[in-house]
Amino acid sequence: MAKATITMDDLLAQAGDDVKQLTTGETIVGHVLSIKKHEVLIDLGARGVGYVPRREVSFSRKYDIGDEVTASIVDTELDNGFVLLSLKKAAKDRGWNEVAAKMESGEIITVTPYSANRGGLLVEYEGVNGFLPVSQLSAENYPRVGSSDKDEILQRLNALVNKEMKVRILDVDRKANKLIFSEKEAVKEGIAERFEQLNVGDTVKGVVTGVVDFGAFVNVEGIEGLIHISEISWERVNSPSDYVKVGDVIEAKIIAIDKERLSLSIKQLTEDPWLSEAEKFSKGDTVEGTVTRITPFGAFVQISPAVEALVHVSELGGDGTDPEKVFTLNERKDFVVLDIDKDNRKISLSLAK
Repeated sequence: MAKATITMDDLLAQAGDDVKQLTTGETIVGHVLSIKKHEVLIDLGARGVGYVPRREVSFSRKYDIGDEVTASIVDTELDNGFVLLSLKKAAKDRGWNEVAAKMESGEIITVTPYSANRGGLLVEYEGVNGFLPVSQLSAENYPRVGSSDKDEILQRLNALVNKEMKVRILDVDRKANKLIFSEKEAVKEGIAERFEQLNVGDTVKGVVTGVVDFGAFVNVEGIEGLIHISEISWERVNSPSDYVKVGDVIEAKIIAIDKERLSLSIKQLTEDPWLSEAEKFSKGDTVEGTVTRITPFGAFVQISPAVEALVHVSELGGDGTDPEKVFTLNERKDFVVLDIDKDNRKISLSLAK
């Protein structure tokens, strides 16, 4: 009886997966054979040795000799007989699947930004490069500075590089190579709970995170608060930076609550000195005061440390009188109290004869 003829295809089939023909783009599992400055060699068993150039190594993890790794085949056979592999591509392929699953579940994950630009933070997660925009930072980390001060914005963002941050994945689009993170979304539930515990009239403590022309931003346990310039002091405030600095720990009163922000007041934690000082004056009194501002409709006069009164243009003796022709800044004159309106914190004056 003649022997059956065994073909090469039969031998390959009997050998199983270990010696099946390699295919470009295929994912393959091997073990780290050696690690050098410019390359990593991978033991692929019966399928040979894989060569990974430095540019194709994913440095989001540390490799040791003997580690099992998954690689993508770039070229099935180089001139030296090695298989050209990419660890980075394989990691990225797995990473896209991972980030899609994380977004679907809404899971909070930990990331570490590796760089920053004026638009936000650059983040690599599971081998995939992503972005955390400034607009998606929490109140604690948002760089509240003047819109024109781009250098300070970048400086604040650089301070977050290499720091762990809790985020949620906001958007994933593999075709567009887009991965967007949000820190705001990660803290949203906790902030909602804190909002429920706060009421108008409460006194809270917070850290000043930004000082701008119109007021100061404050981080109150992760919730953003704003102290408008008019709520900083009972005195006239020309510049909020004269009263608070970034990093200051302050106490303030909640005067309004909306969905995302608290409106705060420092001055309302103390009694309005205007009210007590206004008690010293009565209608018809002659008082001495200093001209502090001159406007087309009259002049403002300081008659005590906390009380500024108005001499209306109608009190200057005829229509069309120019207050600048009557008054000089910082001059002292005698005035007569015409009216005191405590509800609106206004005192009206006329020139004493």
